[in-house]
Formats: sequence, C-alpha cells, structure tokens
Amino acid sequence: MERMTSSVSGSADPAERLNRAWQQMRQAKWVVVKIGSNLLTAGGGGLRQAWVAERATEMVQLLKEGRQVVIVTSGAIAAGTPRLGLHRAPASLREKQAAAAAGQSIVMRCYEEAFAAHGVAVGQILITRADVENRRRYLNARDTLWTLASLGLVPVVNENDTVMVEEIQFGDNDTLSANVADLVGAELLILLSDVAGFFEADPRVNPEARPVPLVERVTPALEKWAGGAGSTVGRGGMATKLKAAKMAARRGCYTVLTNGFRPNPIAEVFGTTPVGTLFMADGTPLSAHKAWIANARWSRGEMVLDAGAVQALQAGKSLLAKGIVAVRGGFGRGDAVMCLDADGQPVAKGSVNYSAEDVQRIQGRHSADFEAVLGFAGDAEVIHRDNMVLVG
Repeated sequence: MERMTSSVSGSADPAERLNRAWQQMRQAKWVVVKIGSNLLTAGGGGLRQAWVAERATEMVQLLKEGRQVVIVTSGAIAAGTPRLGLHRAPASLREKQAAAAAGQSIVMRCYEEAFAAHGVAVGQILITRADVENRRRYLNARDTLWTLASLGLVPVVNENDTVMVEEIQFGDNDTLSANVADLVGAELLILLSDVAGFFEADPRVNPEARPVPLVERVTPALEKWAGGAGSTVGRGGMATKLKAAKMAARRGCYTVLTNGFRPNPIAEVFGTTPVGTLFMADGTPLSAHKAWIANARWSRGEMVLDAGAVQALQAGKSLLAKGIVAVRGGFGRGDAVMCLDADGQPVAKGSVNYSAEDVQRIQGRHSADFEAVLGFAGDAEVIHRDNMVLVG
C-alpha cells in the first residue's frame, strides 16, 4: 500500500506537514458530523442515549464558537427492528423499510432530547439519492439546510430508508455525509466510526498495522486496497469512508476519520493534537456545479476514449465524437456518463449532449458529419468542458 503524506506549505517534515494541515482544518466554520449505526446502537442493543447526549454537548460547544453543525445519522433501521418483533436483522427490502419507518421517530426523539437539554432545537431532513441527483431538488435541500442553520437549529439528516429502492439509494451514510458536506459547502467532514482511522493494513487482522495520520489524496490504489463493508449493523466500511473523503476533497472540504468510542471525539478534532486520520482538501476545489456532477449524479453509461481524447480531456478540453471508440449503456441526452481510457480506468464524468444511440452513430466522426448521420445539426461537443469533471 502506498503511504500518503501532505505537501502543506512545502514542508519536508511529516510531523510539521500534519500539524500545519491540522491547524488549517480546525478553522472550519461549517462542520458535518456523520454518526454511524454501530456507535448509536453499540452492536444492535438499542440506542445509546447517554452517548448521544455527550456528543450533543460537544456539538453545542461548536455552535457557541460560531460554527454551523449538520448531523448525518444512521440508526433508523437498527432502532426500529425491535419494534417489528424481529430477533434478527431485517432481510427483505420491505422489512428494512418497515424498520426504518418504526425507527425514525426513535432516533429523532433521541437527538431532540439531547439538544433540548442545551436549549437547542433540531430539524429532520430525509433524503434519497434522487433528491441530490435532481438539480432543483438538490438546491431545495441546500436551501433548507442553510435556513435551518441560520435560524439556530441543528439539521439532522438521514437517508429516507422508508422508501428506498436500489435506484434511489445512497447505500451508506458515508456517501450521504459527503453529499451533505457538498450541499452546505462545509469545510470539514467528521466521520465518527468504530475504527481509529485509516491504517496501512487491516488492524483486525494485523495488530501491528500502523495508522496513517495524513492522507494527501485518495487514489484509486487506496480505494482498491480498502476492501468491503465492516460492521454487521451498518452498511459502510473503509471503502465507503475513502469514497466520502475523496468526494469531500473535491469541494475543498477536509475529512477526519476518528473513533467515536473515544471520550470527547468531536472536541478532540478541534484540539491541538491530531487524532485519527486527516484527509486533505483539494487545493483547487471544484465549482458547485461541477461538484454536483462529480458527487451527486449517477453515471448512466460509459464511453471508451482513444488516447488523444483522453489527453484532450486532461488538458481541459471538451469531448468530441472523433475520440470515442465504444459506447456502453442506455443513457439519454443530459444524463451523466463516465469516460474511460483504453484500460477501462475512469478519466472524466459529464452531462452528455446526445443519447447512447446517437453517440454510437457519430462516434469516430467529425462534427461536420453529424447532420448527415443524425438528420439534425446538434452540438459540436458530445460533452462540453463546462459540464465535465476529471475523476481519475
């Protein structure tokens, strides 16, 4: 596994790089805190109300410091399962939806009581993947989050598991938390987990595995190394946490992965001593529109490009039909499509100007041929650079 370090301020000393990055991260004004099911339920044994109350105390302190806090919480399915009389985890989609419906009020009551003790109100927002993929609903969700925070409430966000189907499912709240960080323009995403950070090897298998305190960039190699899901209660794992950190970084947001079972884990993040793993924010973050394309939109298909087209995209140019060698999927005009190189590696993602059928007809051709081939004169670019983002 490759070791990742930061290049903060050009320092060659790893400890100095980490400390400088940590100081920059601590200046964050908008903070998203993701709380996983395993922390809320301690392995499925009901909600840990005292633990939530302690975390609320820490977050209220952040509010007093002039920061804005948004919570992304898991736990609805786990909290609702006992109400269904099940002595096992829900298996079918219907059981999961029913458990979520039974558990949402339990989870929210827990947060309401924890923050009410400090005179702070909370507001619930339930989101599906479709809500962030649709641009208008994305902006509506953003405005609601901003308004709640501006009025002094703490937004509590969860995936709307009561209506989830595969087509509109985030699948894990790590990904949801990165989308929420994108929505509000957060500078810091805190992933509270049952692991102490990112390690050079799986500490459950190798007790000698060393933690990685600073990750400058989440690379495809790191994502491949991270593997699959972890806890039996939640749906996430180290792979989803790296994905979330990568998504957040694109928007200029730092991510800290730390152990939520530690005393005062949120306050520790704003202390002077680094804890867990800090994932750096990109130095040149994407615009809001391009971050939406990269993070929120599902890819409905793929286009394989020749070497010249790959180089053009990496140089900031638009995608032309001449450089397309293969088309996969049934996407339509305006859908998000992934662009791959000859080895199948992602290069870019963007909103396409033609359907899959039309791209197949014009691939390898010059734009001057489009009218004769398609029967109409369309856009010269298959994907315009303004609607595309590099993802490699």
